[in-house]
Amino acid sequence: MDLGRELRTAMKTGKVILGFKQTIKACISGKAKLVIMAYNSPEHIKKELSYYTKLSKTPLYVFPGSSWDLGGMCGKPFMVSSIAIIDPGESDILRLTELAEASGG
Repeated sequence: MDLGRELRTAMKTGKVILGFKQTIKACISGKAKLVIMAYNSPEHIKKELSYYTKLSKTPLYVFPGSSWDLGGMCGKPFMVSSIAIIDPGESDILRLTELAEASGG
């Protein structure tokens, strides 16, 4: 699966939330279907996202690139530590849930 293509499709045709605080809110409200976190996110962000995704039973996928890479995939000129997929739209990005579960995320 081409994560970049699927993420851009989800952003165009669905609903995606960027950023740590908004991602946490989406998990708490139960709206997030998938959370994607950059591997180099600060430790406090990793801990909180891990806690809230487990609490809400939302799959957590650790993106193998940096937060700069994740921001670039979203077409943003800034770092993105985390993303919440609310509605995948026409993308197939929720297939990442299988990878997240396989990696114990």
